[in-house]
Amino acid sequence: MSATATASAPATPATSWWGRQRATLLIVLGLAAAVVVVLVLGGGGVRTSTPLDPDNPDPAGAQALARVLEDHGVDVTVVRGADALARAGVQAGTTVLVTSTDQLGDSTVRRMLDDTRGARLVLAGPGPGTTAALGVSGLPFTVSVGDARPAGCDDPRFADLSMQVDHALEYPGPDGCFGGEHGALVAEPRQGLTLLGASEALSNDQVLRSDNAAVLLRLLGGGNRLVWYVPSIDDLVADDGVSLSTLLPRWIRPGLWLGALALVALVAWRARRLGPLATEPLPVVVKAIETTHSRGRLYRRSGDRAHAADALRSAARSRARERLQLGAGDDTALVRAVAHQVGRPVEAVALLLGPDGPAPTTDHDLIALANDLAALDREVRRT
Repeated sequence: MSATATASAPATPATSWWGRQRATLLIVLGLAAAVVVVLVLGGGGVRTSTPLDPDNPDPAGAQALARVLEDHGVDVTVVRGADALARAGVQAGTTVLVTSTDQLGDSTVRRMLDDTRGARLVLAGPGPGTTAALGVSGLPFTVSVGDARPAGCDDPRFADLSMQVDHALEYPGPDGCFGGEHGALVAEPRQGLTLLGASEALSNDQVLRSDNAAVLLRLLGGGNRLVWYVPSIDDLVADDGVSLSTLLPRWIRPGLWLGALALVALVAWRARRLGPLATEPLPVVVKAIETTHSRGRLYRRSGDRAHAADALRSAARSRARERLQLGAGDDTALVRAVAHQVGRPVEAVALLLGPDGPAPTTDHDLIALANDLAALDREVRRT
């Protein structure tokens, strides 16, 4: 008898392991059949296109998971909107799954917490605004879970299971399952509140990846009743929604502080007011002859004889208009008036006084032009 007992004892762990694997296999097969029925045959009754909606048979919907939960004896009650959740009569021990968490605001989160006291809340992919309204500190991180991620926690529900989705949220904190670099895909910040960062695992398209199906059925099918709450944006009040600070990246606050300190340092560096201001009488009077000599030296240094000639001709035309009492007008008319006044040919006066006169090529030509303009100016003044 003892030999028989000794021989049968080693079979117990294998039987226990096979029992767990068999249950998981049956769950996956049942969910696979439900997915096939949902995607191929569709479904009657209510049909929506909202992502992760239990009545959405599309790849982004979650109708397959809802049907498998019902097949396993879970009473799935779908409620849409805050008023429907209040009428659902959620009791202690009931599991409440919340999808479309982006439709939640501060007021609807408060109503949800009041209407689900004593229940176990599971929120699918809540963003930073929702987690802040729930009183959860720390912002979630968006990650990609391309490879199957093991549970890596002490929760017996997820022993030997793993999850895999395209994109997910990791919630920082010491406790959680399916942990990564920044946090966990399944976090429980406080008793009765579970944050499911791998919300894409609920979808018909990804529920069969890795052990997603088994994880969800153990997370949501532990009780006899599941209330599937789909919030509505119509329940939000005027001042609801997330704040600007929750939408900003994590590095923006230290970046703003660093920018402010740099601005203060720049102002202190460029101010240069280390003593009393020095007063100086303004404006400073400069003699005309000094300005003339300075401008002449600049023209000579630059070698711009054409510019100097234009300045001489312009000044001569201004003096001629003033002496002949001609208003500002056509330079051609001024040339004819000067030629008639001094008795010179119009062509000769145009070459000397007109704006289109030839530019001097040497300093000697420039000096000759200045002397000729001075002589013409004297003739106009005498006549």
